Amino acid sequence: MYLMYVDESGDSGIVNSPTRYFALTGIVVHELRWNDYLSRIIDYRKRIRNSFGLLLRDEIHAAKMLNKPGELVRIKRNDRLSIIKYFVNELALMQDISIINVVVDKQGKADDYDVLGTAWKTLVQRFSNTMSHRNFPGPANADDRGLIIPDMSEVKKITEIIRKMRRYNPIPNQNEYGQGYRNLLVTNFVEDPYFKDSRKSYFIQAADVAAFVLYQSICPSSYMKKKSGHNFFKRLKGVLCTAASNNDPDGIVRL
Repeated sequence: MYLMYVDESGDSGIVNSPTRYFALTGIVVHELRWNDYLSRIIDYRKRIRNSFGLLLRDEIHAAKMLNKPGELVRIKRNDRLSIIKYFVNELALMQDISIINVVVDKQGKADDYDVLGTAWKTLVQRFSNTMSHRNFPGPANADDRGLIIPDMSEVKKITEIIRKMRRYNPIPNQNEYGQGYRNLLVTNFVEDPYFKDSRKSYFIQAADVAAFVLYQSICPSSYMKKKSGHNFFKRLKGVLCTAASNNDPDGIVRL
């Protein structure tokens, strides 16, 4: 079984939104690598605790950590950035994970464009397709299925999207199929999404960091640009799911 942990960066609104882009990221890990990679993240967290004082129970929420750190203000801002960078480095070493990225550019979109819904449908479809074509790296079972594990936001909407894709999922035809649509049902998932509190999931925190550095590579804040943080995403090059998009060298699906 493949597990996809999902988080986002940027605002999903259209009207009066503070952000131009919305990034949605899924980190895919096979069940046969799950325990090994969890152990590696725990080891990383212990090193970070010893170096910077970030406790194992403290949540790594990249944007909040840098800009509204709350009790983490006890850690210098530059050190908080280093914590994010070292997490990215750790993910880059996990050669059997695969990171699927979807970016919505909201500029020019109609006021009723469903940013969140469209991004989620796209991410789920790419996860399903990559699994079906056996394009994920690392170990695999004879007939793998997938489970999606997001954080606790938009529970009702995301559940409805995935339930609907099991029954009705129209995809525009390619030229060889003529005009119209095909109903390509998503049938290789187990159960509804399993929502978890990000504070209790190191893998969702990893997805948060990956989404954050993706967003900063496209639209960096002045602080991230000053500290070269807009280049952190490049460190993930070896674990990006390039099969997700033929139109982007990093496999980013751009909408």
